[in-house]
Amino acid sequence: MVVTMRRATVYDVAEQAGVSTATVSFTFHHPDKVKPATREKVLRAAEGLNYVPSANARGLARGRTGVFGLYSFDMLIERPLGDEDDAVISDVGQADADNHDGPDVLAYPLYVDEVQRGFELECWHRGRNVLLGSASAANDGAGITDIAGRVDGLAVFPGQFADDPSLSSLCRSIPIVRLSEGRAGDPAAYIACDNVSGMNQLIDHLVDVHGLWNIAFIGKNDNYDMRSRFAAMQGRLRYRGLPVPQQPLDESDAICEEHFVALCRAIDEGRLPQALVCTNDQTAFDVIQVLHDAGVDVPRNIVVTGFDGVLAGGLLSPGLTTVRQPMEAMGRMAARLLDERSGRPWENPVNFVFPVRMVVRGSCGCQ
Repeated sequence: MVVTMRRATVYDVAEQAGVSTATVSFTFHHPDKVKPATREKVLRAAEGLNYVPSANARGLARGRTGVFGLYSFDMLIERPLGDEDDAVISDVGQADADNHDGPDVLAYPLYVDEVQRGFELECWHRGRNVLLGSASAANDGAGITDIAGRVDGLAVFPGQFADDPSLSSLCRSIPIVRLSEGRAGDPAAYIACDNVSGMNQLIDHLVDVHGLWNIAFIGKNDNYDMRSRFAAMQGRLRYRGLPVPQQPLDESDAICEEHFVALCRAIDEGRLPQALVCTNDQTAFDVIQVLHDAGVDVPRNIVVTGFDGVLAGGLLSPGLTTVRQPMEAMGRMAARLLDERSGRPWENPVNFVFPVRMVVRGSCGCQ
């Protein structure tokens, strides 16, 4: 005989925390309206009961909703360079605004878009629907609990609120896939690319083919990929007996408010290295524009590389030397894993690492 555990309800949490059901609801949907001490008490009770706020009672009554969720926090980017009336990076080789009548390839498709495409294709193949969600700039991560109540499983991109306690609690209630995240303690599936191999390929190319030794890193080390890539670069430089930067030259990214201030200072003070290894392609595109505006030629005066392998890297002039990760395959894997769990959360962390390959183009001096 199979015994099915009853899903905890808002009434259970309210009773456990000693508050009203309205307070429980506000804690998850409008946390700013609840006193911190009360909010902590409710969250503690919810975690102990493995409670997931439900926005789809009919689906939960059936036990399955037939829907998988894909959630991003702060990875959206409206326009990485220029204003709406500006050319699409025309100064570094693309057609000008007068001839431009399609999407800006610097804003779309990007890493998130390619992973999402893979996720949606796999869900379509398996007869599953997709629910997309994202946090606003002011959201503290509470919105993820709402979408979790509507789906049978959830894939989550990294971001500013990705370590919110509510996400850790959800991992024990529904299957969660963490995209671009390495090994962690929560019972979830972790899908990442082989950052170490990719960075080793880049550094070896710069050293062996171009004879470079003064190499710096640019990127905001606020998530797994960024930290992993910088650490891998440090490790490879150390292995090759070359100077190892102790911190990035600039910790800006494509959506950073302080836009490459440290890089501009290095340009003004004549402290540029021989090569800039950027944490991702989006950052590399911005770096190339900043250098161009300052009269620094890529690759004649300095080499620039990226990481991800998005479409725009092959369309610019010079083309971006980068590391291509299989983003669509990662999205497909996320959907496949969720479907195979049939709504059951993982008991322990499981890890999947995808291979990568270097793509050599003009930004490193190769033609």
